[in-house]
Amino acid sequence: MTTEITRIGTGPRMSEASIYNGIVWVAGQVGNPDDSVTEQTKTCLAEVDRILAAAGTDKTRILSAQIWLADMADFPAMNAVWDAWVPQGNTPARATGEAKLAAPAYRVEVIVTAALR
Repeated sequence: MTTEITRIGTGPRMSEASIYNGIVWVAGQVGNPDDSVTEQTKTCLAEVDRILAAAGTDKTRILSAQIWLADMADFPAMNAVWDAWVPQGNTPARATGEAKLAAPAYRVEVIVTAALR
């Protein structure tokens, strides 16, 4: 393992992901604020896939996930998308909670930590 920190998609405020010692921390991903929670969740998870691929890993290596919903009433709709996306047999530890997100139109935010290959 290296002690070097690698960053993906670095901007002036944050990076899309940071990699250190074989672990990838993916920043919170959100969808298009005009979309339903179902579509926002699909977009979040597609972005997680894209960022993990850029890091050299994939969703089968996710160790943990945090999902924030603006309204827990959206829990079943978000879970329907999650269940179709998450690889069975490789489901990570996961927590879901309700929170006020960065903008009122955001309904879901997904944060993951994964191991490199």
